[in-house]
Amino acid sequence: MVVVIGAGPAGLTAAHELTRRGVPATVLEADTVVGGISRTVEREGWRFDIGGHRFFTKVPAVERWWHEVLPDEDFLSRPRMSRILYAGKLFDYPLRPLNALTNLGVVEAVRSVASYVKARIRPPRDQSHFEGWVSARFGDRLYRIFFKTYTEKVWGMPATDIQADWAAQRIKNLSLGTAIRNALFPQKGQTAVTTLIDRFQYPRTGPGLMWERATEQVRGAGGEVLLGARVTRLLRDEAGVTAVEVRTAQPAGPATREVLPADELVSSMPLPELVLAMDPPAPERVQAAARALSHRDFLTVALVVPEECGFPDNWIYVHQPEVRVGRIQNFGSWSPHMVKDGRTCLGLEYFVDEGDDLWESRDEDLVALATRELDQLGLVPAAAVERGFVVRMPKAYPVYDEGYDRQVAVIRAWLAAEVPNVHPVGRNGMHRYNNADHSMVTAMLTVENILDDAGHDVWSVNVEEDYHESGGAPAEEGWAAVPAATRAAAGTGRAAPVRPRRPVRAA
Repeated sequence: MVVVIGAGPAGLTAAHELTRRGVPATVLEADTVVGGISRTVEREGWRFDIGGHRFFTKVPAVERWWHEVLPDEDFLSRPRMSRILYAGKLFDYPLRPLNALTNLGVVEAVRSVASYVKARIRPPRDQSHFEGWVSARFGDRLYRIFFKTYTEKVWGMPATDIQADWAAQRIKNLSLGTAIRNALFPQKGQTAVTTLIDRFQYPRTGPGLMWERATEQVRGAGGEVLLGARVTRLLRDEAGVTAVEVRTAQPAGPATREVLPADELVSSMPLPELVLAMDPPAPERVQAAARALSHRDFLTVALVVPEECGFPDNWIYVHQPEVRVGRIQNFGSWSPHMVKDGRTCLGLEYFVDEGDDLWESRDEDLVALATRELDQLGLVPAAAVERGFVVRMPKAYPVYDEGYDRQVAVIRAWLAAEVPNVHPVGRNGMHRYNNADHSMVTAMLTVENILDDAGHDVWSVNVEEDYHESGGAPAEEGWAAVPAATRAAAGTGRAAPVRPRRPVRAA
C-alpha cells in the first residue's frame, strides 16, 4: 500500500495518479479540509483564497490534469492585474514607463534609471542574497522602492539574509530592460516570464474546488482520504519506513490511534516534521538539520465592503513601511462567485510567525487593525467596512535563510540512504518555494518512480532553468521531453546510495 501524507496539490495529485493506475493509496490529512494552502475558505457564504492562486502552467500534463478533474465550465478566464502601492500612489506592475514616470516624478525616475545603468556597468559584488540579486537587475534605487519593503514584510528578516534562490525562482528572467520591453511591446498570452502573464484560469468558486473534486475522484477510484488524521510517528527498519502511526480526531469522544502499513510513503508534510517523526530517530546531525529549517506563517483578514469600494486588481502589493499589511486581495476580481451581489471582500494579508503578536491577537482586534490600515492607505474608509473574518495559515512559506540548502542536502542524503521508500514532494515536503504546478509535477514524477522505476530526479523540478523558461514545454504524451536532469538521478540528484525498494502490495 502507498501512504500519502498531506491532501494539498502534491499529495492529492500523487493519490489521483496512483488510484488512476489501480494502486491503492491512503491520504492522511491533519486538517479537516483538503487543498493545503490552495484551499478555499468559506465563512457565511463568502469565499477566500489563501494567498491568491493563478492557474497557469507550461507543463501540458498539468494542464490536462486540471481539465480532467474539473470540466471546462468550472473554469473562468481571468485578466491578470496587480499594482504596487508606494507613497500613496499605485504603480502598474509589470512596469509601464509612463505610469512609473508620472508616479515617481521626473527627478526620481532619472535617478532610478541612472542607478540601473550603474548596476549594469558595475553589478553588486555579492549576488548570493536577495538584495544583491535584485539590485543587479533593477538597480539599487528601484530595488529599495519596489522590492525591499515588501520582501522584508513577507519574510520578517533583512533581505540580505534571504538567499538569491528565492528571487531566481519568483522573478524568473525579469529585469528592468525586460519589463520595459514588455511594457512597450506587449504580447498576448505572455508566459515566458512568470511575473508577466496577462491572463490565467481560475476555478469558479476558488482553487479549493479543484482539490475537493480530486478528493471525490480518489475516493471513487478506491482510495482513501482521511481528514483530521495527523501523522505522529514513522516506523522504520533497515530497508525503510514500514508503517505510519496516525492520530485521528473524532467528532465526539477521544481521538484514536492507528498504525497503517506502508510499502511506499509519499510525503508533503513539512520536511523537518518528516525527519523528526522517524522511529528509530534519525541521527542527531540530521535532526539538527531539520530543526534548522524554518517557515513563515500567514494570516488573512477578510473585510466585507460595498462593491464600489473594491478595485480591479487581483491584488495590490503594499510597499509602504508604516503599515503591517503586505498585500490586499480583491476576491471579487478573482471570481464573482466568491462574493455577494453589491458587495466584495478585500483580503488583507499579514506575514507572521506563529506565536507572534499578530498571530496571537483576537480576531476582533485583527479586524480593527485591518480596517484602520485600509483607511490609512486611502483605499477604503473605515466606515465602509461591514464585516470581518480572520483566517490563519501556519507554515505557508518555507524560508530560504542562510544555510538552508546545506540543511536540505543533509536531509536528502540521509533519506535516500536510510529510507529510500520515502518520497518528499511539494512545497513544504521538499522545503522549496514551489508553485502549485511545480508541486504537482513532483508528485507525477514520483508516482512514475514508484510504479515504473523511472529514475526521475524529482529534486531538479523548479531548479533546471531550461525546464521553466526556454524552449517548448514537455511533450503531450508521457515525459519524454522532460530534461534529462529531471528524468535521471544526475547533477542535482541524490549523492547517497539508494537501496532497492520493496514491491508495492496489492489491495
